[in-house]
Amino acid sequence: MEGNNNMNRNSIRRATTCCLTAAVVLTSSSFVSNAAPAAGAGSLISATESQVQVNTEDKGSSSTAGVSGTIAKSLGKDAKESQAVQNEAPKSEYDDIAIAQVDDYVNVRSNASEEGEVLGKLYNNSACTVLGTEGDWYKIHSGDVEGYIKAEFLVLGNAELAKSVGRRVADVKTNTLNVRADASTDAELLGQVPEGEELTVLEENGDWVKVAIEEGDGWVSSEFVETSTHYVVAESKEAEEARLKKEEEERRAAEEAARAATQRSSQRSSGGGSSSSGGSSSSGRSYAPPSGGNGQAVANYACQFVGNPYVWGGTSLTNGADCSGFVMSVYAAFGVGLPHSSSALAGVGYGVSPDAMQPGDIVCYSGHVGIYVGNNTIVHASTEATGIKYTSPANYRTIVAVRRIF
Repeated sequence: MEGNNNMNRNSIRRATTCCLTAAVVLTSSSFVSNAAPAAGAGSLISATESQVQVNTEDKGSSSTAGVSGTIAKSLGKDAKESQAVQNEAPKSEYDDIAIAQVDDYVNVRSNASEEGEVLGKLYNNSACTVLGTEGDWYKIHSGDVEGYIKAEFLVLGNAELAKSVGRRVADVKTNTLNVRADASTDAELLGQVPEGEELTVLEENGDWVKVAIEEGDGWVSSEFVETSTHYVVAESKEAEEARLKKEEEERRAAEEAARAATQRSSQRSSGGGSSSSGGSSSSGRSYAPPSGGNGQAVANYACQFVGNPYVWGGTSLTNGADCSGFVMSVYAAFGVGLPHSSSALAGVGYGVSPDAMQPGDIVCYSGHVGIYVGNNTIVHASTEATGIKYTSPANYRTIVAVRRIF
């Protein structure tokens, strides 16, 4: 009987793991766990019990014993075991999620031994799904890596820790998403967000989701967004090699763009030209062309457009740009092509820590982006009311990513 009990529990664990894994979307840079509680074992068992109840009633029986007996028969268990399954508390989406708590990273190995082949790395505060245990090791799945990590390096089933390291996001699934001051279509319109943007979720309340945008925190209809939780996940050896190669290529491309920008600047100087690649605004302001080819040069160039207007969808540094259009056009002056999307800009260049920001770095927020200019300050196309301006401190809102081009 003890063996059967263990097998029952293991079966439930395996079923739960399969369900949870099915609710997980894996990307190269993030682990996305859907919020639906149906991923838990409780929901799976409830669905089975409901079907069994219908079958029992069809046979003219509605007693608890009859239901338990039918469950036991359908699952190959006796009534006592089945009742224990019924009484088991529903599982949380966080029960099988473990968070690495290490100085830097912990190796993911091919078997439960320190002699096992290193398959990848799980960095501090990164997440994995625990598939099972073997001695004092966990078998885990994270990103595109599946292997073993010593249990002492992971914290399993701690919802508060998982929430603190994860980021709840809402992907915009409509052409133009209205963000309102309250959870009502009659509420004041705070701002609008284009399709494809990714917003930080602050609260979820039935048909409405509270998100952060540059104009403030507001509400959007859940009908037009798709919510999920993003975690940093393990990086396989192959992915690490590919990432390092890509970063090196991007550094070389940035160096070439910097040299080209410096050469153009020298040619303008030797030719006596003083016209600006940024053009002139309707007010007649003139602007210096980009000079040099490093992050400080980018910051210097960007700062001269402070005071110019914010225009939804715009890319003109002089006559109006939105936040991503501003960053895109500043870097275009240095020969660097970037996407016109704040979410997409979070993946360009290579990442640096917010405490290591340098002038010229691209600072990404929920639905917004700017350029770091030094002294804990960014320059950005903020809102229609303020236009292009300085903001300090740079972490006036939660920083999602910092990306470096030069």
